[in-house]
Amino acid sequence: MILQHRQVKADDIKTICSFPLNARELFYMFPKAQYPLTEAQLSKVIAQRFDSTVVETENSVVGFANVYRAERGGVCCIGNVIVAQEARGKGEATYKVETIIALAFDRYDATEVQISCFNQNTAGLLLYPKLASCPLLSKSESPWIVVDQHSSI
Repeated sequence: MILQHRQVKADDIKTICSFPLNARELFYMFPKAQYPLTEAQLSKVIAQRFDSTVVETENSVVGFANVYRAERGGVCCIGNVIVAQEARGKGEATYKVETIIALAFDRYDATEVQISCFNQNTAGLLLYPKLASCPLLSKSESPWIVVDQHSSI
């Protein structure tokens, strides 16, 4: 599977809205949203955030994430991470998060990149610590991924 990324387009929004399969998945992606995710909800959050990015394979959008805090020379925070069901377990999430992390370091000269994960989100809890050990993306001695252990919904 060849993966590539690009900035989100208006035409992608309906597809991204189909990614959360239930209210719990939507909560992990976007806690303030109401299930089912609507184009209006997603469009609003995209307008409020930075670098909303999709991942494509074979001309299909299979992932989405963005940056909700972008401090030049400081901390950047990744949010709204979601993967289409058909792409799960195939490396898309790793590619997407590594892409956003590299973007934060390059575009914002970030010293740290943080990503939060709810403690019931098993896939995220398994993925994010693996990425934290990747020396290629670290620019400081401080950890660049912080996994917050939030209470259950």
